[in-house]
Amino acid sequence: MIGTIIGAIIGGLIIGALARLVLPGKQNISLLMTIILGILGSLIASWLVYQVGYHNSNGGFQWIPFIVGIVVAAILIVIYGNVTGRRNTNV
Repeated sequence: MIGTIIGAIIGGLIIGALARLVLPGKQNISLLMTIILGILGSLIASWLVYQVGYHNSNGGFQWIPFIVGIVVAAILIVIYGNVTGRRNTNV
């Protein structure tokens, strides 16, 4: 159980960080919010991908849910920035 929680936090950090890298400019959100949005993006993307009918029959790393997770997390970061009024600052 602890390993699952730690794995979700690390996965959320990676997906959230990659989502922030995909977005142009600098996002003014905290590391904690990046992790939370990364975890949410990963969960939503996994659910969506498997609802469409994705099967990882060959085993190995699941690239499709990972990439979709980055896209969903990026969308969540943009939504969070718009809701909180924190705009991207182009550097």
